[in-house]
Amino acid sequence: MLVQDKEQYVAIAEEFPNTAVGKAKSGGNLFDRRVVRVVTPGTLIDEKFLEPDKSNFLLSVFLDPSLIPGTNLEDIAIDTEAFSKTVIGLAWLDLSTGEFHTQQATIAMLSASLARVSPREIIVEPVLGNFLSANAAKLLGPGGPVFTPYAPSSDLRTISDWNHLLESPLSKEAEEAFSTEQKKACHNLLDYVRNRLQGLDMKLQAPRQRPVDEYMTIDDNALRGLELEKTVRGGLGKGSLLFAIRRTKTNSGARLLRERLKSPSTSIPEISQRLDLVETFILDEALRSQVITYLKDTQDIARLAQKFTLLKGEVDDMLYLSRGVAAAHRISEALSNAIGKADRSNSSSSAAKNQSQHVKSLQSVYSRLDLAELVALAQRIATAIDEEGLVQQQRHEADEAANVAAMAQEAVSAQAMVGEQDLLPKQIPKRAARSTAQRYWEPEGEETWIMRTSASDVLAELHGQLQELRGKKCSLQEDLRVKSRCTTLTLKWSPGLGYHCHLKGGSKRALELLEGRQVQSSKSTQSLYVPEWTELGKDLDEIKLRIRAEEQRIFATLRAEVVKNLVKLRRVAVVLDELDVSTAFAVLAKEKELVRPILNQSTSHNIIGGRHPTVEIGLEEHGRSFVGNDLFLGVQEQVWLVTGPNMAGKSTFLRQNALISIMAQMGSFVPADHAEIGVVDQIFSRIGAADDIAREQSTFMLEMVETAAILKNATERSFVIMDEVGRGTTPEDGTAIGYACLHHLYHVNKCRTLFATHFHALADMTMDLPLLGRYCTDIKENGDGTFHFSRKLKPGVNRQSHALKVAQLAGLPEPVLQTATEVLKKFAAQRVQGAETVLTS
Repeated sequence: MLVQDKEQYVAIAEEFPNTAVGKAKSGGNLFDRRVVRVVTPGTLIDEKFLEPDKSNFLLSVFLDPSLIPGTNLEDIAIDTEAFSKTVIGLAWLDLSTGEFHTQQATIAMLSASLARVSPREIIVEPVLGNFLSANAAKLLGPGGPVFTPYAPSSDLRTISDWNHLLESPLSKEAEEAFSTEQKKACHNLLDYVRNRLQGLDMKLQAPRQRPVDEYMTIDDNALRGLELEKTVRGGLGKGSLLFAIRRTKTNSGARLLRERLKSPSTSIPEISQRLDLVETFILDEALRSQVITYLKDTQDIARLAQKFTLLKGEVDDMLYLSRGVAAAHRISEALSNAIGKADRSNSSSSAAKNQSQHVKSLQSVYSRLDLAELVALAQRIATAIDEEGLVQQQRHEADEAANVAAMAQEAVSAQAMVGEQDLLPKQIPKRAARSTAQRYWEPEGEETWIMRTSASDVLAELHGQLQELRGKKCSLQEDLRVKSRCTTLTLKWSPGLGYHCHLKGGSKRALELLEGRQVQSSKSTQSLYVPEWTELGKDLDEIKLRIRAEEQRIFATLRAEVVKNLVKLRRVAVVLDELDVSTAFAVLAKEKELVRPILNQSTSHNIIGGRHPTVEIGLEEHGRSFVGNDLFLGVQEQVWLVTGPNMAGKSTFLRQNALISIMAQMGSFVPADHAEIGVVDQIFSRIGAADDIAREQSTFMLEMVETAAILKNATERSFVIMDEVGRGTTPEDGTAIGYACLHHLYHVNKCRTLFATHFHALADMTMDLPLLGRYCTDIKENGDGTFHFSRKLKPGVNRQSHALKVAQLAGLPEPVLQTATEVLKKFAAQRVQGAETVLTS
């Protein structure tokens, strides 16, 4: 809660034995407390505190402080084109998986980069932090992130100085590919991690370059306005594009889906490979079903493997890892069988050419599943770990935890003040029932082992010795019963008494016969120490310690093998995630009747029968169908000016085409009858806004900030949707601003644009723009006075917004509607009178 919800830092301290010098300095203290780790939102490595389907990125931003002139940070002219193009370095990593990325960007791209990565924590040098905080509204838009100031403990020398933290050393040639800004961002990031984890060993992937031009840029405004991850109203997952398209079966697959959603590819070969694989799974239903079934058992291999590099992995994690590898092996066999079957059918099929592409698609995946050594490792793990013993141990630990929680609940209930009981969890695990027999715990009977006796020759020999000692215990117990003439004598162990003899109804004569020392007695029982049992108990303790030590040695050996195969495990995890997303897209395409998009290098959009993926789901839930619409942008018309009534689907039309573009470049089939799309480099959305009172920004001011970002950054390959620009001010000012924006987008940006408006004068003012098309929606009125929306776009301009009809649907009182109708009639009469006056003059 402190770290995730409150974004606080938590220092973890441990005790260490003091040296002689330390004892002298501390006045004789035997132990010294030291901070071993500082937990922050970006450095969480404990899986139970992480969101399983989201990455937990820590990001570093570097900007040369010498490029920030002056001391009054708020007065710096950051709006100039020169400063907006200032180069910055970005580096981000996820400690839970070992992912490590870096990118060179500009100040203007910072907002979009942060929106794409969605870091849990951002570190910057103090001077840069002050600058970014002072100019957050202009640089990052409303609700920008909070920065953590951090000054690195040393200056950058080379990235290779950090090779001990990487899974494989970074060569000098590879290092030269990074810019100075990237290197410094990486250095600050790794220095921060080392400082917070206090030297904890780890193995990260080598930093991977993420060039800006390889991904579609979606800034925070578009991410929010298009509701990619959550809805604008309520911030809910349901209703978002992610909710509508998610069919993944693994948490790691869900993380990859999020990554593709926020950074769709701009590489046509890469997109085509993704679409080929999706199409293969659509056509081969049996293979798709097999892969999906096996994917459910793959676990989260990336995070499991990383836990072992951080020395956090437990025995159950290793068992899950072996199961994941086994499931990956089954997937590999399924792919191999499908490839072989396709090869055999190709030799006699006339559709060989079509099938060969699908075979290549499967082969490209299959060839990357290097599993030989991993399968052998998984088998060693499975044969070494005693799963039943592990389950018993976990059950015992759960019982102990329940007992502690129950005791805490009882203590608080008895002593807590008013209101303190609310701080305890509402549900306490049931306390484990303890039988009378459990009051005297026999470790040799209750002990559970996590490794099979066959895990090593040494362990087998030790277990043999343990069985032999247990046999001696039974023999000794019988001998003592005979010697004491007491058949109820038992050999026991308890935490308070250690190894002792327990007699029920024993007499003083029995004590004399056993030559023991009484330590406890009651009216019906007595306990005593017997030298033979004490000596045998010591032997039992020693052999158990040796077994535990051997189990730890075996576990350490297996852990070392896991770390040794870390690179292969991560590569397999990547392939499994790709298969998860591809099969999910195939399932989605079959469910929703999606079509394969055609991507090209043009600047056109040709979409027939396009549908909004999330609105369509909502309509289907109410038994209604979605009205598809066409879009033809690029060659004959570069801009569409869309008019029509409120609630008639203008905003939906704008959004759906942006979402179709995103889905296509993610590698998914799309909701349309046909889609041919020129690759989009950036998507901009100016839809909806709200006041930001904390920063003294009105709705209109925020609207203008978003509009300014679009006009400054959109290129000929961008796709822009703008809805109701200028509505936050007077009609005259709004119309002027709307026209100026249209004019700039048309003549300067020259990008594909959908522009919806209620300022109908814009249709007349843009008559001199030959590449601007005018389209509209409408209302159809029935004879009985009712009406319905016609959401099918048609050429032309609709100069009636029909706002009163929407107000009627919303339930405005009848007198209010009548008054508004009379006012509208007066306005109409005034316009007619004005027109007649102009004609007469």
